[in-house]
Parts: sequence; structure tokens; C-alpha cells
Amino acid sequence: MGCFAQSCDNQGVQISARVDYGVRALLVLTDQHHADEKSVLKIESIATMQDIPLKFLESILIALKHADIVTSVRGKEGGYRLAQTPDAVSIADVMRALEGPLAAVRSERPESTEYDGVAEHLKEVWVATRAALRSVLEAISLEDVYRGELPKHVTKLLSDKDAWVRR
Repeated sequence: MGCFAQSCDNQGVQISARVDYGVRALLVLTDQHHADEKSVLKIESIATMQDIPLKFLESILIALKHADIVTSVRGKEGGYRLAQTPDAVSIADVMRALEGPLAAVRSERPESTEYDGVAEHLKEVWVATRAALRSVLEAISLEDVYRGELPKHVTKLLSDKDAWVRR
């Protein structure tokens, strides 16, 4: 599952390279969609534009194709394009396609955890954490990122100076 839903090297929750590269590749395809929604881009072009290792990008695009986020066209003039409009694809959709659930506790769904004694209510914390992730990641589409127009509740989070401070 990469490091998205787990602590990596004491750095806190991490967005995996797979997700970062995947979203960046999809933003290139979003730009192409705006220019000509029927045209395709070769994987080499996408990799070069965003400095993504080609072999890694191949596996990412295959996963995104299986999730019906991109489509491919074979042949000499082939390549990739979005399978949906950019406003229909959330960042959460991309993350799930590439890494699985947004939040897991020891590889379990948060609502499946069970605790006794003083930890009895910990399940509620993990479910709320997943809900908080959803409230941001499901609300932001590729189109939002492309245009730099994030939802108001997200920009409100960004306006808090503590949001920009590493802890």
C-alpha cells in the first residue's frame, strides 16, 4: 500500500510516489483533454513532461486503465487519454485506484477494528480520520487542481497558518 496510510520513516502520513506521479500524469492528460478531448498522448511524452520514470509510469497507467480513469489507443499513433471528464475524477478516485483504501488500520478497514478497555473508542478516531481524508480528497477533482480552484472548505484549511507548518 505504499506509505499513504502508514507512517514512513517517522515523517507522518505520506502520499506515495505512485499517487503523486499518477495525479501529475493525469493533470497532463487533463491539459490534453482541454486542447482536444479525443487526442492521445504517448507515454514517453507524459513521462518527459513530468519527469516520471517510464517503467513506473507504465504500471501506474495500467492501474488507472483498470479503474476506467484512462483509456489507451494502440498502434503507432496510440497513447493515453482520460476515460472520463476531468471534473468526474476525484483525487480520492486516483488514490484508491493506485493504493487501495484511503485509510486502513493494520490493513483493515477502520470500522472493522475492535478494541477493549481504555481503547474501546479508538475505532471512532480511525473512522473519523478516514472521513476527514474523504472530505478533502473526494471533493477535489482533476479539473479543480488543473484550474487551481479548490473547494472553499479546502482553501479554508489552507488559510490556517498551521497547515503549512511541519509537526
